[in-house]
Amino acid sequence: MNIYITLDYELFFGPKCGTVEACIIRPTDALLEITERAGVHFTCFVDAGYLMALERQKSRYGELEEDYVRVCEHIRKLTRLGHGIELHIHPHWEASFYNGHDWELNTTRYKLSDFTKEEVGELVTRYCKILERISEQQPKAYRAGGWSAQPFSTIGRALQENNIYIDSTVFPGGAYESPNQCYDFRQVGRYNTHYRFSDSLTHPDLNGEFTEIPISAYRVSPYFYWQFAMAKLSKAPGHKAFGDGMAIPLSKTEILKKMILPSVSVVSMDGYKSKFLNNAFKAYVKHTQNNGNFVIIGHPKAFTPYSLKRTADFINRSCGAHAYKTFQ
Repeated sequence: MNIYITLDYELFFGPKCGTVEACIIRPTDALLEITERAGVHFTCFVDAGYLMALERQKSRYGELEEDYVRVCEHIRKLTRLGHGIELHIHPHWEASFYNGHDWELNTTRYKLSDFTKEEVGELVTRYCKILERISEQQPKAYRAGGWSAQPFSTIGRALQENNIYIDSTVFPGGAYESPNQCYDFRQVGRYNTHYRFSDSLTHPDLNGEFTEIPISAYRVSPYFYWQFAMAKLSKAPGHKAFGDGMAIPLSKTEILKKMILPSVSVVSMDGYKSKFLNNAFKAYVKHTQNNGNFVIIGHPKAFTPYSLKRTADFINRSCGAHAYKTFQ
């Protein structure tokens, strides 16, 4: 089994973005300590829009200059250590700005489908260039912000122009629609861990130009989310997230659905979701006959001491018998 540890390297996008140190640097370095001991590598899908926003305004604000230097140095350190640096796009940064105290985010254009074909092409190229310049390596893979990569055809053309042919956005069975996000991956089989495609993320095409390596998914019961809620309400130190920002909230309808009906979740190292890492992996080994990809997603801002302990346990159990990979 090939195992990919993937991180969405980003701030929060709700009422409060949080700080670079708490949301990105410190939690990523905490994971780095674990992976270095085990001799495995991970992949950071870097929010290139944030890098562009920093470049655009850092000359006016000393604190943004410091954040920019800190993030660039961190990305280069990860590259030197052999970790993957790939393209992650949250295009709302195009209309967001720093007011001298905090970022004011405009999430009315949160997904690339909110932009014209010409805007998408220009934006993807610009984001690829800044990421390549900072990391000193060309990105090979893409992940959409908020999993919102549909329709794909316009995005696909822009990625092709920048020699990116691997996507890791899909998580089988997932679906959600809100004013910000929109995705539907219910047509993808649960244990389909690798397929080629052309214009549609969810329709395999043996002759397709692109390769999808889906984020692994796990079916969870409502009881899990009640436990999740109790863990957050307990305010126990082990369940306190590293990040100091606030996320875009789920709709009340979506929260209610999760609390009363079974649902599909990404396999994640974030917070309480790390609880089912080992069980999800066993299910993938069984259903793929130990011959597939197991892709874990994480957001450093959402790491907790509990989740890092769970992740370390998973890595220690699996690293000797399975191959840890990046997208390079």
